[in-house]
Amino acid sequence: MSDARGHALGLKGLTKRYGEFTAVEDVSLEVGQGEFLTLLGPSGSGKTTILMAVAGFVAPSAGAILLDGRDITPLPPEKRNFGMVFQGYALFPHMTVAENIAFPLRVRGLSRADRDAKVRAALDLVQLATFAERLPRQLSGGQQQRVALARALVFDPALLLLDEPLSALDKKLRAELQEELKALHRRVGRTFVNVTHDQEEALSLSDRIAILNHGRLVQQGAPGLLYERPRTRFVADFLGKSNFLEGTVVEAAAGGFALDSGVSVRLPDGAAPPPAGSRSLLSLRPEKVALLAEGEAADNVAEGRILSWSYLGAGFALRVATERLGEIRASLPSWQAAIAPAEGLPVRLGWSAEAAVPVEEDAA
Repeated sequence: MSDARGHALGLKGLTKRYGEFTAVEDVSLEVGQGEFLTLLGPSGSGKTTILMAVAGFVAPSAGAILLDGRDITPLPPEKRNFGMVFQGYALFPHMTVAENIAFPLRVRGLSRADRDAKVRAALDLVQLATFAERLPRQLSGGQQQRVALARALVFDPALLLLDEPLSALDKKLRAELQEELKALHRRVGRTFVNVTHDQEEALSLSDRIAILNHGRLVQQGAPGLLYERPRTRFVADFLGKSNFLEGTVVEAAAGGFALDSGVSVRLPDGAAPPPAGSRSLLSLRPEKVALLAEGEAADNVAEGRILSWSYLGAGFALRVATERLGEIRASLPSWQAAIAPAEGLPVRLGWSAEAAVPVEEDAA
């Protein structure tokens, strides 16, 4: 496999309309050389339409697609030299693993010797060297996905486009393939653009995530930044789980503010607090809510009773009804839980002033 660096992709005001319906609206995005970018969003958010436009299968209604600064919008798919991996693998059932991987090389007119050398390298890359003569039906789902990846990489593509490549696998195998895909990306150094609706997959795999909703790009950034500092209610609610606390600002000063509900918030350096008298919406992740012992202090404390609970192996998920703040969800490590959860059990919850993050209401 070639050691060539990945290429940079740019979207400038990308828009796609189908009659009166707008599937993608004015999306601008930069993907750096060798970056793993994931387009994340619910069904109908426009992520697959964007990927198909990048691949050349969908013609944009407006905007441009750039590769290393060069406008490739008019180019047909076969002129873009992009590799693509589909959700359903799209392997030829009558061809062996080696023949499937060699197919794009045959189309490009490479000699038999060159094809064989590249196929061997691709098989080694995905750890399937001993499976070359098997047919797809003789492979597991994970092995078929590796063949699809090898076929997409064997011709040294400028970009690798991934359309929900792991969604057909069971949860355990999907987690294993996530690790392999991330390692593969590091080895080949290509630019990967991935589409998924799976938040855990996006967080695990990506250098950067672009979150879409109703055809619009609502926020982009590193996984940790998006999770810890979501900009809107939608991002906080879609990327993981969140409690939402609302109230009127009664105190505001450099570095933080307080709500009429008694919740105090400490802001990052340089962040401006909302003005006193304004309404504020906060996102509070369940895992940042602790179970307090009697008399134990915290920046924020809420008393309530357990509405319901679930045991998840590594932890407990609690729904707690509080008089002051409504329902609050908490995620507690099971190995150090101070109580045996039970419906109706009184509890004290606490969290730090840094835990709750101000977010905006979503635009209509």
